[in-house]
Amino acid sequence: MVQHIRLGKSDLKVNPIGLGTNAVGGHNLYPDLDEEAGKDVVRTAIEHGMNFLDTAFIYGPERSEELTGQVVKEHGKRDEIVLATKGAHQFKGDDVVFNNSPAFLKEAVDASLNRLQTDYIDLFYIHFPDENTPKDEAVGALKELRDAGKIRSIGVSNFSVDQLKEANKDGYVDVIQSEYNLFKREAEQELLPYTATNDITFVPYFPLASGLLAGKYDKNATFDDIRAENPLFQGEEFVRNLEKVEKVRDIAESKGAEIAHVVLAWYLTRDSVDAIIPGAKRKSQVVDNLRTMDVKLTDDEVERIDQIFS
Repeated sequence: MVQHIRLGKSDLKVNPIGLGTNAVGGHNLYPDLDEEAGKDVVRTAIEHGMNFLDTAFIYGPERSEELTGQVVKEHGKRDEIVLATKGAHQFKGDDVVFNNSPAFLKEAVDASLNRLQTDYIDLFYIHFPDENTPKDEAVGALKELRDAGKIRSIGVSNFSVDQLKEANKDGYVDVIQSEYNLFKREAEQELLPYTATNDITFVPYFPLASGLLAGKYDKNATFDDIRAENPLFQGEEFVRNLEKVEKVRDIAESKGAEIAHVVLAWYLTRDSVDAIIPGAKRKSQVVDNLRTMDVKLTDDEVERIDQIFS
């Protein structure tokens, strides 16, 4: 039985391996997604005890929330699921802007509740900061929604450490979600120390760097999705990155695991990284991600991986 962990100061308890659902109905992110396959991914996660599901308004847009909500409703045991979603994107004609105003966030939560077909959202994140709204005011609106029972905990995403400090002025922030992986380690400088000191869970997104840290690619691989523009996947840098990933293979093989499991297990050794949410396009990937919990890294192995990607 997997030991559930608490998210920040909230009363939410989750399997440390969750599911990121941007490939479930995220038609604006990935070409040729099969919606039934996406729903099967969510079903498989729930069936295997993955109770932490992460979606967002902008995945689709809207469609990921709708599909995820359908599966959670079909499951029937809403209280077993910790459902996280995010809002801040506002469409104005052909433009998309970020809006953290209290009025907009309250509308966003109501709209997400509707798409998810649920009475409450376990964790609602402000997806991106805007330029105008004081962050403690934005979080104050979420505190009102929490008091009203519409959400159970408060998150922010893509906030700088200064924005997080302002947002957390009254101690209301439970979780921050930001980009963090072995290739993108800026969060270690200020964000992770702050979250560790303030009992805020840090949930990394792109933990496998869009698959690069899974050890599945060689230098001849080509991409036609969001990876096509990612500098990590370009030219000589791509080749150098693959070489680093290969150095983890012998640790993985010594444990009868894959590189991805070792990488994900490494994140869980970081202070305040309590849960990770790798995405999946196929049912088999969901089951595979759960094998991370079987990987126990020694202090020497943790240090070695740290050095490879320093």
